[in-house]
Amino acid sequence: METYDDDLTVFAGSGAAPLPATDEQGYVQHDGACIWYATYGSGVPVILLHGGFGNAENWGYQLPALLEAGYQAVLIESRGHGRSTRDARPLSYELMASDILAVMDALKLEKAHVVGWSDGAIVALTLAMKYPARVLRVFSFGGSSEVAGVNEISDPPPVLRRIFGRHMRDYARLSATPDGFDEFAAAVDLMMKTQPNYSTQDLGQIRAPVAIVHAEREEFVRPEHAEYLARTIPAAEFVAMPGVSHFAPLQRPDQFNRAMIAYLTRATS
Repeated sequence: METYDDDLTVFAGSGAAPLPATDEQGYVQHDGACIWYATYGSGVPVILLHGGFGNAENWGYQLPALLEAGYQAVLIESRGHGRSTRDARPLSYELMASDILAVMDALKLEKAHVVGWSDGAIVALTLAMKYPARVLRVFSFGGSSEVAGVNEISDPPPVLRRIFGRHMRDYARLSATPDGFDEFAAAVDLMMKTQPNYSTQDLGQIRAPVAIVHAEREEFVRPEHAEYLARTIPAAEFVAMPGVSHFAPLQRPDQFNRAMIAYLTRATS
């Protein structure tokens, strides 16, 4: 029986499914920050990159599906998010992409698939753009390449208020600076309002196959922008995800997981 949490009341109250214990976790020091990671299983590595304000625990419904499909799952928390720290510099997607590369180097991962959600999708596209030899496939859900491709929401609906409240509580529980959420949120907000700003030429540098996955009820990324990404990235395709919003991995995880696994397994079929 499939799990549904379309209004995110379950997630707001108790979070996603808990991550299993692993001895394979730690920190990689890189460029002024300590970046937290955890690995599970064996096989072709799949790096999971969460959205803005969130943390790796938001992938609790996706981790079992990847392990069952025979992949190694690698969870990485973006700098400043979850258990990862940050320095005083402004946050940027390119800096976050360089953090992912540092973790890959520390774990001796020559190449990996990358699944990104929201800000994590932007980081995934940036990684594929800047370090093309290290990326196998990208499953990009709810990401953008320019600020103009995203809607500005002045009056957040209840679903956004619920997920933001959950992120606030998780930050206080996980962060090395538990009282610093307001400052952290301002830094993330500034990044979102001013970045990314990639050109058509920039996107043309991406060589890995990319799935641009767009939700039917997407709150942020404009549909025409998602279609533009699918047309512009050389080896990209557009994947529509019906019945869900920007938070599909939590709302209808079985549906999201089927699409994710189907796209990744095409690399070896």
